[in-house]
Amino acid sequence: MPSRLPKTDISVIIPTYQRPLQLAGALRALARQRYPNDEFEVIVVNDGGAESLKSVLQPFERDLQLRLLCQPNAGPGAGRNTGAAQARGALIAFLDDDCEPAPDWLRTLKSAAEAAPGCLLGGRTIAGFPEVSCLVASQMIQGIVYDFYNAQPASARFFASNNMAVPADLFRSLCGFDGEFRIAAEDRDFCERWRLAGRRMLYVPGAVVNHCNRLTLTGFLRQHFRYGRGAAQFHRKRSRRASSPLRSHVAMYLPWHKWLLRPWREASGSLAARLQLLLLLWQVANTAGFVYGLIFDVGRNVRSANKEQ
Repeated sequence: MPSRLPKTDISVIIPTYQRPLQLAGALRALARQRYPNDEFEVIVVNDGGAESLKSVLQPFERDLQLRLLCQPNAGPGAGRNTGAAQARGALIAFLDDDCEPAPDWLRTLKSAAEAAPGCLLGGRTIAGFPEVSCLVASQMIQGIVYDFYNAQPASARFFASNNMAVPADLFRSLCGFDGEFRIAAEDRDFCERWRLAGRRMLYVPGAVVNHCNRLTLTGFLRQHFRYGRGAAQFHRKRSRRASSPLRSHVAMYLPWHKWLLRPWREASGSLAARLQLLLLLWQVANTAGFVYGLIFDVGRNVRSANKEQ
């Protein structure tokens, strides 16, 4: 088990692709952290974007220890691996480019890491634009997922990679995220492998990140279609390594009346009705993506493997 964290050793890694305005918001929030700016670094990984991003980073160079890395487009999981390979910190914190952490985010993660050394930590993500129904619905879905997988915070099972922290040595010992997950679910796979290695996960709801994405209906459907495709890939790998029974994942959907009525517990009137409709569309888009993933993505991978043999 690693020793308690020394000072000045947190690396925040942000993969980004063609979203300079959102990235600037994330950097602005990091510059406002209630944490000494000489005790953490920020590594931005440009995942094949056309823009150099130097002009985006320049205004924050006085307030942050910033580094910019570039890679050919390979997906956010591969981008996080690229950043982790260059990270100097003993603790690595992952953040998405459209996420703005609360001012005490790093302090909370550091305290949790010191109190529970060797744990994979996951924070809480909330809608940064509460007036955007699709964003609120998307975060409500994450809440449903977290309520299921993390019902016992000290024995959590899943964290999204937009708000996650992990000891760098243990992250590297598992070879980081699986680069085959280019679309989604690299975090599900990593959490599963982490637990399979006998390591513990701890939910830290006080480590809050604001998801600042003005998600449209088209974007919402596309997002959850991608998540469905990623789920198909995840379950193929889970089945091959027999790491967890399928029923332990499917059980989340069985109490359908609970998640379908959730909007009426957390909102009211027309907003609750819109959120309920969006939850139904979530299931449609997610199922469509899952079927697509099984038929096309998984089939394509099998055919490629057969050709290589």
